[in-house]
Amino acid sequence: MSAATAAAAPEGAQTLLFSPFTLRGITFPNRIVIAPMQMYKARPDGLATDWHFQHLAKYAIGGAGTVMTEGLIVDPIGRNTYGDLGLWDDAQIAPLARIVDLLHGEGVIAAAQLHHAGPKSARQRPWEGLGPLGEAEAAKGEPPWQPVSSTTVASVSNWHQPRALTVSEIETLVAAYGAAARRADAAGFDCFDIHAAHGYLIHSFLSPVANKREDAYGGDLAGRMRIALEIAEAVRANLPAHKPLFFRLSCVDWRADLDSRTDGWTIEDSCILARELAARGVDLIDCSSGGIRAENSMMDYARERKKLKKGHQVPYAERIRAETGVPTMAVGVILDGPQAEAILQRGQADLIAIGREALVDPHWGLHAAQALNADPLWRHWPPSYGWWLQLREKIGVED
Repeated sequence: MSAATAAAAPEGAQTLLFSPFTLRGITFPNRIVIAPMQMYKARPDGLATDWHFQHLAKYAIGGAGTVMTEGLIVDPIGRNTYGDLGLWDDAQIAPLARIVDLLHGEGVIAAAQLHHAGPKSARQRPWEGLGPLGEAEAAKGEPPWQPVSSTTVASVSNWHQPRALTVSEIETLVAAYGAAARRADAAGFDCFDIHAAHGYLIHSFLSPVANKREDAYGGDLAGRMRIALEIAEAVRANLPAHKPLFFRLSCVDWRADLDSRTDGWTIEDSCILARELAARGVDLIDCSSGGIRAENSMMDYARERKKLKKGHQVPYAERIRAETGVPTMAVGVILDGPQAEAILQRGQADLIAIGREALVDPHWGLHAAQALNADPLWRHWPPSYGWWLQLREKIGVED
């Protein structure tokens, strides 16, 4: 029995975290989702390698019901770095399909995120500085290119100035999202997520902090939402009806120099957009925040020397779920099973995304089941692990 299949079995304490959840024709065996996390380890042509295989394989046996890829870039101009995984070419399907087969073999839902970095493209890998590509990188075979965005203002003052997309280029880009969705489906993925958060391309259109356009893709809320809705329509049109579609939002632009209640993109805007997305076939809102005009979504905390609070983004998932009726996924400093279970019990979200905490503990889901007494017999673990762990517990250990 696989870890994810076992995680849905009615043994031990009954929990929401280890209960199934159905969207469209897909039943998630439990509520734990491994969130997309950029690794910047792809080949220069965007192909996945054995490194990605082993990276995601850990989570396939770690107790999560769903494992999501990092953002798969829909157009090479939208790469964060030369190490981004791609889905802009049919050649990129096969290495991803190999990963999907592994996940399915363990009873896990395979999810793919579609991504375009927009004004944050052409960067160094984070451990190399996270700044704009320059002469040093060009000398090593990684020359910079000009990013694209809603307008011509750089996300960060010393980064490459983007070029504003024309209306005809937007139409081409929307089609690229649809084509990437078709490839993701061909690879066998069960569930899909559109990344529209953290100051990347779609967020650069949504937020009035970034979008200063005066055409149909700017101005009022309807104009700024237009590209997000068109992309959602294009992706949905290229997926089978039984496969669910998520949409990741920065639910507020919580920069230190903005009032999150009135400035920038607000939670009220997110609720309006969630309803419009649902009308176009989006099934769940993946609720994050921040990232506009910043290196990444954590930089405002770093600059202000503020500590992150546990579950700091959960209220956004709760608000959207309550006001719109659209299912939500909570993410952000969710550290253990009891915390995740409490979020679900309070009705704040439908799914729980675990990101960097899974890097610390790839068996996060299995340990959550132990903490919640949902798996007293170690049966959620792969059988080749569980029999020994159960025996050791029966024997006991002393100092």
